[in-house]
Amino acid sequence: MISEDALKSALQKVRWLVLDVDGVLTDGKLYFDNNGNELKTFNTLDGHGIKMLQSSGVRVAIITGRRSSVVERRAHDLGITKLIQGREDKFSALQELLADESCRLEDIAYIGDDYPDLLVMTRIGCPIAPPNAAPPVRERALWITHARGGEGAVREACDRIMQVQGTFDSALAPYIGEQ
Repeated sequence: MISEDALKSALQKVRWLVLDVDGVLTDGKLYFDNNGNELKTFNTLDGHGIKMLQSSGVRVAIITGRRSSVVERRAHDLGITKLIQGREDKFSALQELLADESCRLEDIAYIGDDYPDLLVMTRIGCPIAPPNAAPPVRERALWITHARGGEGAVREACDRIMQVQGTFDSALAPYIGEQ
């Protein structure tokens, strides 16, 4: 782990938050109904944190190894337009995702939990992991959230980024009657 000052420095630079899905936006369990349809549960706190973060000027993207219409719907509902599914080569997917964007790798935060996330996490500026991540992933994260994946880890990261960047109070203001 790094010092609090080094973490704040990394979070200050974040212009993009890129998310894995299973184990980050969900609890990592795969649910199937009797017809073979995949079901996923998402945390509403994470969703609202993503919306607030986007409103603060930080862009959000999703890269996931599985394909799911449920993830496509969730991304759409949250206003996430950069979504790449069905890709285990997440670093190549990240490069494709940002090909037409002016963004340095050091300006990216990424939340991952498993081995396919490692290549991205070792090349970007702010790798983050939930506590339920695989040990090698946690070892390479600058920060490990308190909340587990699917249980508010993304919200925690969104709030922390906004706090460090000085945008949290203005993002929160409408909810406490301050405009």
